Amino acid sequence: MKISIITLFPQVFDPILNSSILKRAQKKGKIQFKFINLRDFGEGKHQVVDGRPYGGGAGMILKPDVLSSALEKFKVQSSKFKVVLTSANGKPYKQSKAKELSKLDHLVIVCGHYEGIDQRFIDKYADEEISIGDYVLTGGEIPAMVIIDSITRLIPGVLEKPEAVINESFTENFLEGPQYTRPKVFEGKIVPKVLLSGNHAKIAKWRTQKSLAKTKKVRPDLLK
Repeated sequence: MKISIITLFPQVFDPILNSSILKRAQKKGKIQFKFINLRDFGEGKHQVVDGRPYGGGAGMILKPDVLSSALEKFKVQSSKFKVVLTSANGKPYKQSKAKELSKLDHLVIVCGHYEGIDQRFIDKYADEEISIGDYVLTGGEIPAMVIIDSITRLIPGVLEKPEAVINESFTENFLEGPQYTRPKVFEGKIVPKVLLSGNHAKIAKWRTQKSLAKTKKVRPDLLK
């Protein structure tokens, strides 16, 4: 899979993409990242990429012609190609969307910045807008990192144990239940006996019950 990112700050991605699972995924040839610095397509001596909003208002708006010029670099002939925009105005990002995007051949992420992006670019080029939460950030780079991380781990062959993505939070609209490891006793508290029993049927039932209880307590909206 290829993920291309249009951003004003490509350098902020380096620590994330060159660490842990994302770094290993690239070495395995499972995913490829490409960056386009939007500033390279800016206008004039100062490479201007934004302008004042028509109708007045605070902040600056990313120019549609500058963005479209950057996007031209990624033109591909593939049915599995999509352009997404990181935006506080987008649909909430969910695990189901991460699964959907992980099946693409090529994903282009456009990182919003300043007060927003000219609507004409959004209408013509963006397949969808994605939000990672009901809050506003200074730019779309952090949301892009969230999307990249969530997608990469779902690509077959990236994780050493494929089953790791099966029984986890949001896979079946449940939160994942409690997990335990060594030592068996920690500060007077012992690991639940059922996990030490070796009875896989009982363990599976216990985990389902705990998952349901956690979801009811923390995210009852998921059960709707």
